[in-house]
Amino acid sequence: MKVLITGGTNGMGKGVAKVLAGKDNQRHEIIVLCRSKKLGEEMIKEFEKTTFNKNISIILCDLTKLNDLRNAIQEIQNKHEFLDGLFINAGLGYAAKRVETEDGMDPHFQVNYLSHFMLTLNLLNLLEKSENGGRIIFNVTEGGKIFWDDMQMKDKWGYEDGIHQAMVAKRMFLAKLHNLYRERKGVKLSFVGFQISQTVWSNQINIIPAFMRIMATTMKIFGTFISIEKCGEIMAPLFTENQEESLKKSGKFITWKKNKFIDIREDINVLDPEEQDRLWKISLELCADEKTSQIAANLHN
Repeated sequence: MKVLITGGTNGMGKGVAKVLAGKDNQRHEIIVLCRSKKLGEEMIKEFEKTTFNKNISIILCDLTKLNDLRNAIQEIQNKHEFLDGLFINAGLGYAAKRVETEDGMDPHFQVNYLSHFMLTLNLLNLLEKSENGGRIIFNVTEGGKIFWDDMQMKDKWGYEDGIHQAMVAKRMFLAKLHNLYRERKGVKLSFVGFQISQTVWSNQINIIPAFMRIMATTMKIFGTFISIEKCGEIMAPLFTENQEESLKKSGKFITWKKNKFIDIREDINVLDPEEQDRLWKISLELCADEKTSQIAANLHN
């Protein structure tokens, strides 16, 4: 399987990348979209040493910059004829104050959702060429709401609200993609939302305030957190299972409990076609990218 992972140098993304790199006699190819060349190269060296997989590469991209994303998309298209899987994972967490990206957006909205919206649409053609059954796995959580009148949160900002808005937006996006592809003949892709049931230990610990670090470290001692490797072991089957099993999960919001994948009941607003279309239209306007808009139009046609 050839899998592209966003945010693969830390946390859940790194855990999935590491486990997939070491599975099935190291036959899986791992491509990591990351912002830091230094961290990306360190990850490759680590994985080559620990998993013996030599088929690992990086694509540099800062998801806070749409122009950077356009260049990354073109690089992926130039280097790869197909993809089997895409892990929509990269995201911003704790932030001390509100800032804006160079595109004039809230970073949580742009990184955690909008850039992934644009990336996904532009890579659908590669996933459609998969002989193993293309699948997109979204790292999402429950809850959240869209602040329709203030999506960039200029009037009332909070990093947690920003994270949750992006999460519900991703779930609406995957639900719409599932419905669009369900109606297409001859093309089968699966779109799955996954919520890890335990918090994954990551480098977020290095940027949160001291009192939060103390609390998190205490919680880790009592088993509240799981390792990135454990997370990777839980999620790996979503990328390696056959197409039939993957398609059974398409359009669903799932988690892992009692050693099996189980469904999570989705919020009614997420499944509302009018709300999905509203977000879809706004997202295309914010991307302001002709190619992305054309891909979206072709999907509807």
